[in-house]
Amino acid sequence: MATTKIAIVVRDDLAAWQRLNVTAFLASGVAGAFPSSVGEPYEDASGTSYLPMFGQPVLVYAADLDALTEARAKAVERGLAVGVYTEELFTTGNDEDNRAAVRAVPAEKLRLVGLSVHGPRNAVDKVLKGLSLHP
Repeated sequence: MATTKIAIVVRDDLAAWQRLNVTAFLASGVAGAFPSSVGEPYEDASGTSYLPMFGQPVLVYAADLDALTEARAKAVERGLAVGVYTEELFTTGNDEDNRAAVRAVPAEKLRLVGLSVHGPRNAVDKVLKGLSLHP
């Protein structure tokens, strides 16, 4: 059993495509920052190779902006690895502009639409306590 946990929180008022998009982008950040969280490539009985995936479950939660903001603050306070996706990122077209959009806003004023948290299971659970799993 893994000692760490990967969790994604998406804002509950997003369109379905936005929730999926935000989840994918935030999960990619965890994979990039923690290569050991990714397992080995897959192969079927015919010998076709497939990309590796996380070696542990990714739990996805839904929350409103206030709960996202609170969870981000708690995660940062606990020293957990945190990824953010803000409203502005829906209007940018590349990674450089994405980083500039986040950099332009103080932490407490980020208009979060998504958050990823990676760290020890119990710490992640405490940060996300009270949030509901995504339906």
